[in-house]
Amino acid sequence: MRDTAAHHLVTRVPTAQPLERAGEMRSRLVGNWESAEAVYLVDDGTWVGTVPLRALLAAGDDVPLASIALHQPPRAHPDEAQERVAHRALRHGVHEIPVVDHDGRLVGVVPGRALLRVLREEHVADLHRMAGIAREGHEADIDEPPARRLQHRLPWLVVGLLGSLGAAGVMGRFEAELDANVAVAYFVPAIVYLADAVGTQTETISVRALSLGRTPVSRMLPREVATGILLGASLAALIVPAVWLFWGNLHLALAVASAVLVACAIATSVGLLFPWALHRLGRDPALGSGPLATIIQDVLSLLVYFGCVELFL
Repeated sequence: MRDTAAHHLVTRVPTAQPLERAGEMRSRLVGNWESAEAVYLVDDGTWVGTVPLRALLAAGDDVPLASIALHQPPRAHPDEAQERVAHRALRHGVHEIPVVDHDGRLVGVVPGRALLRVLREEHVADLHRMAGIAREGHEADIDEPPARRLQHRLPWLVVGLLGSLGAAGVMGRFEAELDANVAVAYFVPAIVYLADAVGTQTETISVRALSLGRTPVSRMLPREVATGILLGASLAALIVPAVWLFWGNLHLALAVASAVLVACAIATSVGLLFPWALHRLGRDPALGSGPLATIIQDVLSLLVYFGCVELFL
């Protein structure tokens, strides 16, 4: 498959036996290698360690390669997602990743140039998804015709349009409250914006963490909800005196502040759980951000706001 480590493999790489001497290996380095960042130690075909090139060049002629090898360096399997392989190389500070089959036999190496290409492709793909642009591939074609651009961008916007109709329905449901106090409508854009901004922050963090499989959602959720509550409380503390001062209505100030507090907490939950649900379904978690998550947060924020208006006014 294109998006796996197997797609980026090179096989002409330096290999040696564990007991071979450093001087002997250095004399064999001359060759037409596809990648030569390290020497890979194999014992009867099984990968047993990696000798970085800098360690090989610094070792004495009689030093056994096994004594200067890294025996627990990062590795990958052929069917592993390319993005995880590339980020594993970044975390461990290595320039290439050996690929072994499930029996531990060396299959090849994902070289540094492939890792850089993967990181760029995945970054571009995630930007497209988070912007609501459906793409068949990873690269954007800036010269593509308008009809093709329409095909890439319209689907998520149609979803957003349907969601906006739902948001309009929520506004219509609370027409009496708006008629009774027109100032209630003044704060709808602010509440929706703040919830979207907080949700986007959470989405950005959670999409990366989930796609790389670093942190379980059971650990991320309490932290993100707590962060949302703290952000909401901080914003609410600024809102109460400002609304009270300029509009002279303490009850309205409390309604707006309470809505911001609750909406921020909900936004962090949606920003984390929606990508996580897609991840569990085997889809890219980056699809859980952008227009779809935004319209969900908008509708929920409106429901929260008008609920607070009914409670305080």
